[in-house]
Amino acid sequence: MPGWEGIWPVAPTPFLENGEVDYDGMRRVLDCMVDQGSTGICILANFSEQFLLSDDEREALTRLSLEHVAGRVPVIVTISHFATSIAVSRARLARDLGAAAVMMMPPYHGALMRGTAEQTFEQFRAVGEVGIPIMVQDAPLSGVDLPVPLLVRMAREIEMVKLFKIECPQAANKLRVLIAEGGDAIEAPMDGEEAITLLADLDAGATGAMTSASITDQIKPILTLWAAGDRAGATAGYARVLPFVNHENRQCGFRSAKALMVEGGVIGSEFCRHPIPPLHPDTRRMAIDLARPLDPIVLRWGK
Repeated sequence: MPGWEGIWPVAPTPFLENGEVDYDGMRRVLDCMVDQGSTGICILANFSEQFLLSDDEREALTRLSLEHVAGRVPVIVTISHFATSIAVSRARLARDLGAAAVMMMPPYHGALMRGTAEQTFEQFRAVGEVGIPIMVQDAPLSGVDLPVPLLVRMAREIEMVKLFKIECPQAANKLRVLIAEGGDAIEAPMDGEEAITLLADLDAGATGAMTSASITDQIKPILTLWAAGDRAGATAGYARVLPFVNHENRQCGFRSAKALMVEGGVIGSEFCRHPIPPLHPDTRRMAIDLARPLDPIVLRWGK
C-alpha cells in the first residue's frame, strides 16, 4: 500500500487533431509525469476530460495507463458514475489491473439528479466491497453536498474509504473540521483544485495534493518543505508559483496542461473535443509566459 502523502497530479488525455484519442501521446504524458517527480498519478478525472470519453475509450486508457506506468508510481483511477453498478464495475477493473486506489464523486447526473446522503453512502459502500481504497472527491461539479458528519461516517463504517480530496469552497475549513472530527479514520486528507488553496489547506492538515500535470516539479517542493516544518520556505515557494497557479485555475482549467505539454514537445496537439473551446491565444500565451520563468520539466521534456 503506498503512502498517500505528496503530489498526485491528474493526467490530461491527449487527442489527435481529428479528435481521436492519442494513445501514443498518453504514454508520453505518463512518462513526463513520472519524470516530473509525481508521487502518484490520477487518470480519467475531470481534468482528464473524462466527460468527453466513451466507455470503450475509458477502458482502453485504464489498461494502457496501468500497463505503461508498470508500478513506477501508484495510479488512482477515477470511476465516478451515477449508476452504482457501473461504478462498481469500473472499480473491479481498476483493482484487477493493479490500481492503487479509485476516486469517485457522489452520484449525480446534471443539475437535478443528485444522490441523497444515504444513497451516496450506499454507493461508496458498494464500491468499498470491491476491496480497493477509495478517494472521496468533494468537488463543486457534482452539486452534491457532502457534510463532514457524512464523510466521517463513511470513513468509519466503510473500510476502503481512506482518502479525501476536498476542493469545495472554503476547503481549508472543511479539512480542519474533517480531521478533527474523523481522527485516525481520515487517513489521507488532500488538497485539490490546481493548488489554488494549497497553503491554507496544508495549514488545515492536508498531507497531499492533487494538482494538474502542468508544474508538478515546482509544486512538489512546497509540500516537502511544509512537511519538514519549514513554513517560511514553503510560503516563499508558493509565492513563486502562485501567478501561474492562479492563471491556470481561474483562466485555463484543464486546457493549460495540454498547452504546456505541446509547448514542451510532450504531445503533438492540445485539441479538446467539442463543445470545449480552445484556449484564447492570449490566455494561452500568458500561461506559457508565466510558466517559463519557473523552468518546469514539462516545457523541456520533449525537446
